[in-house]
Amino acid sequence: MYYAHTAPAAHDWQPLHDHLRAVAALAAERAAKFGAAKPAALAGLLHDLGKYTAAFQQRLSGSTTKVDHSTAGAQEVLRLATTGADRMMAELVAYAIAGHHGGMPDREAETSSLTERLAKALDAPDPVWRTELFPDASGLMPEFRWDRDPGILAFQLSLLGRMLFSCLVDADFRDTESHYAQVSGHKVDREWPRLPDIVVELIRRFDDHMASKRAVAEPTEVNRLREEILNHVRGRAGIEPGLMTLTVPTGGGKTLASLAFALEHARHHALDRIIYAIPFTSVIDQTARIFRDVLGPDLVLEHHSAIEASAEFVREGAEKLRLAMEDWAAPIVVTTNVQLFESLFSNRPARCRKLHNLARSVIVLDEAQTIPLHLLRPAVAAIAELARNYGTTIVLCTATQPALASPEFKGGLSFQTTSELAPNPIRLYEALKRAVVLHGGEMSDDDLVAELARTPQALVIVNSRAHALALFRKAASKLDGVVHLTTRQYAMHRQSILADVKNRLQKGLPCRLIATSLVEAGVDLDFPRVWRAEAGLDQIAQAAGRCNREGRRPLQSSVVTVFRPAEFRSPREIEMLAGNFRDISRRHEDLLTPEALRDYFLDVYWRSGDTLDEKRILEAFRVDATGTDFAYRSVAERFRMIESGLVPVIVAESGTARDALISLSAPDAHSGAIARRLQPFTVQVPPRARTLLEARGDVRFAEEPRFGDQFAVLTNGGLYHRDVGLLWDEPQYLEIDDLII
Repeated sequence: MYYAHTAPAAHDWQPLHDHLRAVAALAAERAAKFGAAKPAALAGLLHDLGKYTAAFQQRLSGSTTKVDHSTAGAQEVLRLATTGADRMMAELVAYAIAGHHGGMPDREAETSSLTERLAKALDAPDPVWRTELFPDASGLMPEFRWDRDPGILAFQLSLLGRMLFSCLVDADFRDTESHYAQVSGHKVDREWPRLPDIVVELIRRFDDHMASKRAVAEPTEVNRLREEILNHVRGRAGIEPGLMTLTVPTGGGKTLASLAFALEHARHHALDRIIYAIPFTSVIDQTARIFRDVLGPDLVLEHHSAIEASAEFVREGAEKLRLAMEDWAAPIVVTTNVQLFESLFSNRPARCRKLHNLARSVIVLDEAQTIPLHLLRPAVAAIAELARNYGTTIVLCTATQPALASPEFKGGLSFQTTSELAPNPIRLYEALKRAVVLHGGEMSDDDLVAELARTPQALVIVNSRAHALALFRKAASKLDGVVHLTTRQYAMHRQSILADVKNRLQKGLPCRLIATSLVEAGVDLDFPRVWRAEAGLDQIAQAAGRCNREGRRPLQSSVVTVFRPAEFRSPREIEMLAGNFRDISRRHEDLLTPEALRDYFLDVYWRSGDTLDEKRILEAFRVDATGTDFAYRSVAERFRMIESGLVPVIVAESGTARDALISLSAPDAHSGAIARRLQPFTVQVPPRARTLLEARGDVRFAEEPRFGDQFAVLTNGGLYHRDVGLLWDEPQYLEIDDLII
C-alpha cells in the first residue's frame, strides 16, 4: 500500500490512490464550468505520481532525504499524450503538476525549468499506479473560441494552463485539509452558500435597503436621476454574459447600481459569484461595509490583505493549513485590482488557487481607468479572455470610461453595441453636471493657504503624501478646521476622520481638508470649492465629483481649480498624465464631457505605445508547432501593479488590533484570518523605512519564528500622530515617500 499523507495512528494514513482519485474528482468539478474537466482530472490523478516510490514512502516514515514527487507526473502526462491537440493540453497539465508545490515554472530557464525537470532522471513509480488510477489522456482540448492570431492564441493557452493549475491546487489543498481534519476530529467549516441558491433573497434585501433610503431621501433632481439610473441598469440584467460598461458620473449612485445589476444578472444566468474589484485599499473597507449593510454580514468576503505570508512558511501536511489560501468561494467577494490581476498573472499556488472561481462570475471593475498603464495590455488581454471563454461577465464601472475598445485600442475589448448599461451617458453628464473646472496656473502653498483663509469649507488634493503633510502643517498653523487625510493614517483612523469631516460639512463648521488622491475614489464628500494639483483628466474628473456633489449649490459658484504646485514636483507618471491633461484642455472647452475623456485616454494610450506592456508580459507566452514556451515564473515576478513595493506596519492602538495580535500566539492561529483582522490597522511604508524602524527598535515582528516578517508591529507609539499619521524622521526616507500617494 502506498500512502499520500500521514497521521499519528498508522491506520489513519491516507492511501495514495484515494488522495489522487479525490483530487481528480474535485479538480474536474472545478474545471467543468469552463469545459476543461478532462485535463483537470488528469492533472489530479498524476500530480503526486512520484509518491509511488519507496523513497517517498520512507520519507513519510521519517527519512530526511528529500524526494521530488511532483516531476514524475509531469513526465508521465507527456508520455500518455503524444500528438495533436492532446499533446498541447498535456503540456499545460505538465506545467501545473510540476508547479503544484513550488509554483508553475518557466519552460526554459537557467535553473528549475520545465524542460530541465522533464529530462530529470527519477526513480520509476511502481507500475501498480496504472491499475489503481486508469488515466485517460484523450479528448483533452476544451471547445474554446480559439483565436487565429498566434500571440492571442498563446495567451489563451497560458491562461488555461493557469486555470488548470488553480483547479489542481485547490483540489489538492481541500482533500489534504479534509484528511487532517478527519484524523484530528476537527470540523472544518469552509463552505459558503451558493449564490444561485440565495440570490433571490439577496435581491429582496437590496430592495428593502433601497426602500429605506428612499423614505428619508430628499426629493432632489440628483436623487431622481440616481433612481432612474438604478432602474435602467436593473432592466439590462438579461443581457448575455460578456463585456459591459457602466458609465455614470461621480455621485450618480454607480456602486449600488452596479451591485443591483450584478445580482439581477447572476440570477438571470445562474452565475456563481459577484467579485467587486477596487483600485485602492483606502476605500475597500467602505465598499465592503456598504455591501454588508445591504446584503448581510456573513456573505461578503473582503480579501485585500497586504500582510502576506512568506512562501517559506508554506509546509507539507498539516502545517500548510495554517496559511491563508483564499479560494474566493464566497458568493460576494470585495477585493483589490492588485489581488485580482496579480493573481491572474501569478505562478504561486496561494495566489492562483482562486482563479477557477472567476469562471461564471460577475466581475465589476470599479474605477476601471486606474489599471496601471505599464500593465494595461496584459490586463486587458486577461479581461477579454475571461469574458470570451470562461462565461464571465466583466463590467467596467466608472465615471471616466477608458477607451479600451477594439480596434482603436490595439488588442482591445470587443464590446457589443448594447453593452453600455447606463441610460445615455452624454445626457447623464449634462443632467448631473454640478461643477466647473478652472485653471489656476502655478500656486505656492502660501497661495493655497490664502485661498483657504477665504473659504471656510474647501478640499485641496495634492499628488504626494509629503506635499499633503507640508501643506497641512502650514495651513494648520494659521487657520482653524484644517484636517489631514493620507495613507500615512491606517484605514480605521481614516474612517473616523471622514466621519468628522462629514459632520463638519453638514453643520456648516470650518472644514478645510487637505488630502492625497485617496479621497477621489468612492469617498462621499460634498464641498463647495475644490483645488486639485495637476494630474490626469480622469483624476480631475474624480476630484470634481467631490464639489457640489448633491447639486444643492449654483453651478457657476461650484469651482474646481486645477493648479501647478510651485514647491513640490509630481511623481514622473503623474506629470506625464498632467501633460496629456494640458493638451486636452486646449481642445475641449468642457473638460468633463465623455468626448473629452475619450480623447484624453486615446492620447494617453497612443503616447504610451509599447510601454502599455512595459514588462513584455504578452511576449513571454509563445506557441508553435513544437509546443509551448511559457514563462510563468518570470511573468509572475515582473507583473507588479504597484511598483513602489511598499510593506505594512501595524499600528496597534485599538483593543481590536491588540486582541488580533495576541491571538497569533494560539497554537492553531490562522495567519490569513488574523491578517484580515489587522488590515484596517496597517500603514504602508517604503521597505527601507521599515528596515530603519526595525533597526531602531521601533518595529518588531510578532511571532517571528512562526510567521517571519508577516506581522510588523509599531512599538514606538510616539511615531504615530492623530493629525498626520505615521512619521519617521530621516530625510532620505521622506524623499522616497514623496513619490507615494
